[in-house]
Parts: sequence; C-alpha cells; structure tokens
Amino acid sequence: MLLDLSSDELLSTTRAVRHRLDLSRPVPWELIQECVELAVQAPTGRNRQRWHFVVVTDSERRRALADVFRRAVAAADPQASPLTRHDVERMNAHPTSLARISSGFRHLYDNIHRVPALVVPCVEGRTDDASVLAQSMTWGSILPAVWSFMLAARARGLGTVWTTAQAPLEREMAEVLGVPYDQVMLAAFIPLAYTLGTDFRPASRVPLDQVLHRNHW
Repeated sequence: MLLDLSSDELLSTTRAVRHRLDLSRPVPWELIQECVELAVQAPTGRNRQRWHFVVVTDSERRRALADVFRRAVAAADPQASPLTRHDVERMNAHPTSLARISSGFRHLYDNIHRVPALVVPCVEGRTDDASVLAQSMTWGSILPAVWSFMLAARARGLGTVWTTAQAPLEREMAEVLGVPYDQVMLAAFIPLAYTLGTDFRPASRVPLDQVLHRNHW
C-alpha cells in the first residue's frame, strides 16, 4: 500500500533512517521488486542500462556482509576524501544534527546484521583508471536509479540509508555476493526495512545561499 504523500513530501522526507528501521519485520520480495521496477525507469548515461540490484535477505549472508561492513568502516582512510572548510560549515549548519547522525550510525553499526534486507546496487564496468567522461557516464547512470529506488521504498513505508562504507573492502564484499569484481562496481550499501511509524519531518536544510547561485558562482 502506498503512503498518502505528495511529491514534495516524498522528496523532502526520504532521509537516512537508522534508529527507526523495524528490525523484526521481513520485507516482502514482491515489494522490493516493485521498487526495483521503478528504479530502472531512471535516466542512464548514453542509454547504457548497466544497473543491477543485489538484494540479500538470507540471515547467514547478511551476517557475512555485516562483518565486512564493520571492518570496512574501521579501514576507511579519512584522508581519502578530506573535509574542506565549507564542508565543515555545512555539516554544522544545524549543531544538533551531527550528534543525531552519530547516534544513528552507532545504532546501525551495532545492528546492521539484523536489518531484514540489504541492497547493494551495482553497475557494470569499472572506472578505476577511466577518464572523467567515462566515470561521469557510469556513476551518473547508477546513482539516479538508486535514488529512485529509495523514493519508491519510502512511498511504500520502507526506510533506507545511503552508505558507501563498503568501499575500502569492496572486493571482499563482492566475493560474499558472488559479484565479478573485475567487471562490476558496488555503488552503495543500503539497509532496507519497514519503518517504525511513517511520519518523518523534512531534513534540516543547508542555507540556500550556500548552495544556490544565480548567474555565477
């Protein structure tokens, strides 16, 4: 059953759900299929429809993925994507948000193995040494599809979290999933579950003068 949400409500309240994921309720496969069917309506670079969604519901494999997830978090190199001054300003635009994010991440970290479905969006073609053009076409194809998947999930009372924590141990996670690492990239690692309640407020906004530019930067 679809929630009674306007398009603006759907777009502004599809946020990272961590504390309010229902860890006890299975997600029907048919509902996941509906979300993927909508996801692959998204635009793709040069019409190259190379997306794949690997959905793990088996408890043992979820535990194996959770183990890789936790070790990947520990292995992350903070210097791989250093924060700029503007990053810090935007992240602290709402002082309490970082504390909430930290608490939610800890909850997810401790309970990731209990999430009833783990979704790993993948895209064919590695871009490790590719040109900027090739990278933009590849990532620009999978990311709209993943966002469409998350919106479709929200409309059906499901919560998601966008994470890229798999990146430091992508090859190992690919092995757990049976994905051919040399041919396919894992774009994200997304927990999926029903939510505890469906009333979500719009996310705290970054001040528009920091992100909206008229005629010039």
